[in-house]
Amino acid sequence: MLSFTGNLKVYVATEPADMRKSFNGLYALTINVLKEKPESGALFVFTNKRRNRVKILNFDGTGLWVMTKRLEKGTFSWPQGIGNEDGKLSLSPEALALLLDGVDMKSGKFRPWYQR
Repeated sequence: MLSFTGNLKVYVATEPADMRKSFNGLYALTINVLKEKPESGALFVFTNKRRNRVKILNFDGTGLWVMTKRLEKGTFSWPQGIGNEDGKLSLSPEALALLLDGVDMKSGKFRPWYQR
């Protein structure tokens, strides 16, 4: 189980990414697409076109972390970047936890795949 603190910055890429990318590829996307510095300590969250995988890039001060979640069924309710030209959205740590736990933030309901 992941825990996120209240002062943690979270940036979500609104466009799908190639999930074959790992450390260097996600690092490059963070700089070139999200226009952020990976060393800032923020979480940078990416998904694929099918919205069934998520990768998170984080620099903890000593090195990079890449965290991955693959859903066995269903999809994530991914936030849309409507009217947002820079390709990213800023989320609170609590909103990221809801997204990863299967809550559709538009309706406030669990996605069909969610099980307690």
